[in-house]
Amino acid sequence: MADNELTYWSVILLLGLIVILAVVALLSLLVYYVKLIDKRVAAVRDTLERVTENTEHAALIPQTADRVDAVLAEGLQHHLFLGRAALATAPSTSSGEPS
Repeated sequence: MADNELTYWSVILLLGLIVILAVVALLSLLVYYVKLIDKRVAAVRDTLERVTENTEHAALIPQTADRVDAVLAEGLQHHLFLGRAALATAPSTSSGEPS
């Protein structure tokens, strides 16, 4: 075999090896990204299932809001009553001097 042929085949084999290594690396990356996407899709699916479970009880939201409003109204009544009671029991100063 002539030196030219030996060099030609060496270059061709080296280029083939480089191409094969590049294909293996790219396919490995593809497999990695597909697995990563699959995990994240499963996480999104699980989150959506939890959201569905949470919104099953959405009918209770208006009832809860009404009850919170009732508690706040009751608290306001207590606040106003205690404010009037505190003013009624406070000592009055008619001379304007502190006691």
